[in-house]
Amino acid sequence: MTNTDHTLLAEPVSLPEVPDAAIAMIDAEGIVVGWTHAAQQLVGYAAGEVVGRSAAHVLPPPEDARRALAFAEQCRARGGWSGTVAIGHRDGHTLRMTLRVSPLRGQGNDTRWLASVTDVGSLSSGATGGPVRESLLARAPIGIVVYDAQLRCVWVNDAMERHDGVPRHRRFGRGLKDSLPAVEAEALKVVMRQVLQSGTTTVHEYRAWPPADRPREHAFSGSFFCLQGADGTPLGVCSMTVDVTGNKRARERLAILSEASTHIGSSLDVMQTAQELAELTVPLLADHAVVDLVESVPFGLEPAARIGTTSGRRPVLRRAGVASVDQGVLEMPAVREEVIHVPPTSSFAAVLRTGRSHLEPVLDTHAGPWVDHDPTRAQKVRDSGVHSLMVVPIRARRCVLGLALFGRSTEQTPFQEDDLLLAEELVTRAALCLENALQYARERTAALTLQRDLLPHRVHGGAALEVASRYVPADMDHGVGGDWFDVIELSGARVALVVGDVVGHGINAAATMGRLRTAVRTLADLDLPPDELLAHLDDTVRRLNDEDADDTDRLPAVVGATCLYAVYDPVSRRCTLARAGHPPPLVVDARGGVTVPDLPAGAPLGLGLGLVPFESVELELPEESVLVLYSDGLVESRGEDIDVGLRRLGAALAQPGAALEDLCSRAMETLSAQAPADDVTLLLARTRALPPAQVASWDLPHELVTVPTARRLAARQLREWGLEPLVTAVESLVSELVTNAIRHGDGPIRLRLIQHRVLTCEVSDTSTAQPRSRHPGNLDEHGRGLHLVGRLSRRCGFRSVTDGKVVWAEQDLPSPTGAR
Repeated sequence: MTNTDHTLLAEPVSLPEVPDAAIAMIDAEGIVVGWTHAAQQLVGYAAGEVVGRSAAHVLPPPEDARRALAFAEQCRARGGWSGTVAIGHRDGHTLRMTLRVSPLRGQGNDTRWLASVTDVGSLSSGATGGPVRESLLARAPIGIVVYDAQLRCVWVNDAMERHDGVPRHRRFGRGLKDSLPAVEAEALKVVMRQVLQSGTTTVHEYRAWPPADRPREHAFSGSFFCLQGADGTPLGVCSMTVDVTGNKRARERLAILSEASTHIGSSLDVMQTAQELAELTVPLLADHAVVDLVESVPFGLEPAARIGTTSGRRPVLRRAGVASVDQGVLEMPAVREEVIHVPPTSSFAAVLRTGRSHLEPVLDTHAGPWVDHDPTRAQKVRDSGVHSLMVVPIRARRCVLGLALFGRSTEQTPFQEDDLLLAEELVTRAALCLENALQYARERTAALTLQRDLLPHRVHGGAALEVASRYVPADMDHGVGGDWFDVIELSGARVALVVGDVVGHGINAAATMGRLRTAVRTLADLDLPPDELLAHLDDTVRRLNDEDADDTDRLPAVVGATCLYAVYDPVSRRCTLARAGHPPPLVVDARGGVTVPDLPAGAPLGLGLGLVPFESVELELPEESVLVLYSDGLVESRGEDIDVGLRRLGAALAQPGAALEDLCSRAMETLSAQAPADDVTLLLARTRALPPAQVASWDLPHELVTVPTARRLAARQLREWGLEPLVTAVESLVSELVTNAIRHGDGPIRLRLIQHRVLTCEVSDTSTAQPRSRHPGNLDEHGRGLHLVGRLSRRCGFRSVTDGKVVWAEQDLPSPTGAR
């Protein structure tokens, strides 16, 4: 029993009258000498009609006197009797009753009999009853004591001595205080005085410590009856007591286990679950509780060693939960999150290795392994006063995740086997919660690792943009989502910015995010306009949905995503954007003004059925403008409109001249103190403009004689830029590109050189035909142009524009050493 249980039992508990057994007290001659109100209600005879007369008038029917005498002799010979009999009611009908006749001893070896009867019909109908009635049916030992009007013992049966260990000769003529603890005796005296005054039956529970089972506490339930004389006056009180320790402890265990189901495992945090286990068991089971987890468990990893195996290393645990009835004791053995080194030959190490619990009812910290292994900690345990200990392994599958230690100091009763069973049940429930948390942690770690690997580790905006980013995964309850961002360098010093969000959480969302990011990069390499890129990406998502629907081995999961794609050109300072169901971007100008561009929302990817076209919008962004792309996790929260989040984000970013990293930090501070329910992604890009001196362009006529002129113009410009080492290669590139435009295009031709991180050579014409590079044979006169361009450049390609196409090639700039 625990401290809390003692408090409950110490208070007198008086229950209302219950329809329990009818009691009659009979002397050695078979004369009724005491009657109860319950007996009158059951058989119809008042005390004045029965007391002083032979019990044969009622038990059994009076006309069968011979059977009555034989029954009396049988009771004397057997020391009592129990069974089913027929009892005559006062109005003449017969009742089927369960009858129990018990002998009582008085001073001088005088004998009397106590007859208790209960209506079989009321029992079978499930009428309310108490512990005594249940004991009557089960033939359990009933302790019977008859007290006089002054509450002194006058009669007792043999079973009562087995209940409380008090011999008969020490009980006669004495009150309750000589056989029970003072608190319990006073409570019972109050109960019995009420019974004498009211004449009704009362049930009360109390505790005692039988000598044969000390120091273990027992719980008893007693039914108290008022015995009346012939004139109805109270003669005394009869108590009938049964030991309900097992039933009570079972109820207590069920109550504790019920608490465990609601208080352990409220989150997927292993440290919190361990603390909940410790707090639940104090003081319901123990005075002190600590929970130590194998060091890898708090980090979401299972122990490497299995039950029954040894790794050869000294076990290392981390304290995850502590609770105590004495707060000062919490800091003595160890504090939370402290690393615990377990001596390899200790009982704790044995529990970790075998997976079997250890019970030490009487803890000796003055000798043996405690002192040998860790004398300092042994002294701390002595100072705490712990005298009884249980060590229970926290097992999950074939691994031991840690240990739960329970100690008693204030409660003097040592731990027993049933306490260990209860502790093991509680720890098992906690272990299931820990295993669920570990499984979730493993899945979340895998998803987070996958997502981080799929996201860009470093982003560069080239000569066009200064960029900074933030990514915060969702909290433990919601898991990792499918947010992504990217910065992709395009031809002509242009840069593409992408932010997307896959519907859902977990490893599937992260994997889908990776596929979409790869698709965006592939489409970006084709230099498609933003609206066309999103249309192709929408086709990709819908194709993924169709593939999942065709997979009969698993339930199809609808894949949906949002995306915003922007392309910024530092030469023209223009930005082209399109979005598919994604939150709109923000633009912060150099003075700190914040605007939201009017950009069509578009349908989310994979959910629009391709019926709603995506639309691009072109903006002019002055130099030092900040383009803000983000995911909805940054601006949306439960119970708050998105406009509120947008205003809050804009206010945080309205800091003229602030560094982008500082702006990212300020934006993250707008999140609530709680972990985000969705991934948070932020991408900031401050625009740059290429100086006019770094760009040279010429309009050329559509004639073959233009080729030498184009070569000469390009060579002169390179020498002005100090790029003489590139002249020969670039002359060849210009020759091939211009010749290709004249042969396969029409209209005017434009040649442009851009010096940024690389040198880009562009030739545009009005033809929409896509050029193709071929590997020519030895005798071919055509097809060598683009093949040669590819051989001469670091990278080449083409892109469609409004009035035709642009074919481009890049050259690495010479190193400073090569330039001299």
